[in-house]
Amino acid sequence: MYGTAWKKSDTAKLVATALRLGFRGIDTACQPKHYEEAGVGEGVAASLGEKLTRADLYLQTKFTSVSGQDPKRIPYDPRASLSQQVLQSLEVSLRNLRTDYLDCLVLHSPMPTAAENREVWQAMETLVDAGKVRQLGISNCYSLDELAMLFAVARIKPAVLQNRFYAQTGYDREIRAFCRKQSVLYQSFWTLTANPEILAHGTVVGLASKYQRTPAQILFRYLTQIDVVPLTGTRSEAHMSEDLAIFELTLTDPEMARLTALFQGA
Repeated sequence: MYGTAWKKSDTAKLVATALRLGFRGIDTACQPKHYEEAGVGEGVAASLGEKLTRADLYLQTKFTSVSGQDPKRIPYDPRASLSQQVLQSLEVSLRNLRTDYLDCLVLHSPMPTAAENREVWQAMETLVDAGKVRQLGISNCYSLDELAMLFAVARIKPAVLQNRFYAQTGYDREIRAFCRKQSVLYQSFWTLTANPEILAHGTVVGLASKYQRTPAQILFRYLTQIDVVPLTGTRSEAHMSEDLAIFELTLTDPEMARLTALFQGA
């Protein structure tokens, strides 16, 4: 997936470039503090035509609570109930993205309490019922108990979990096992930035040399082969092309095992 955080005025151009090169999944958020969601919509609109239709795309955005917003640019009424905030945020996202439905709506981070989590999730569920959203997800959820509780009480189960992929959380090994069992798609972000030691490791460098690829390509291909969907937010057209080219190779089982060892059981 192509991630659009921190692209500011370049957002539309970069989204259009990503789509032209072959990306079909776009991640954004209704959070003006870090995302130009309207720029994503502009880039998508400029790219649609006979060869690319809305149905070809997977557009994913997020509901961000007040605590994650710039107080001067909150895209909904912060005095409204949580349920109304979710609905208002969704309507802003639909206008920004110039679409009448989202493929996925993600809760940007768990709410402070289980009760608030449930209220927000129930509001998100009504958007699925109304045909405005097709899937729901959650991001920045690093507690297996919290994820399992949400999964247990949700009428419409989380289909996506988007987390940082880094050593501090043990690469979410237990959480990813839960996701596999429950058919939840795990999306990784901060995948390259957080793992310089992995990218510089002899195993990765050696495989990059063998396949005539970059270490980043080897890491991304490894992740896709263990059913992780990495986000890439590169501004470089060359890197976009390299990211998409990972599907031109398949790592062998022994190579996968060697890479897994780097993550201590990842």
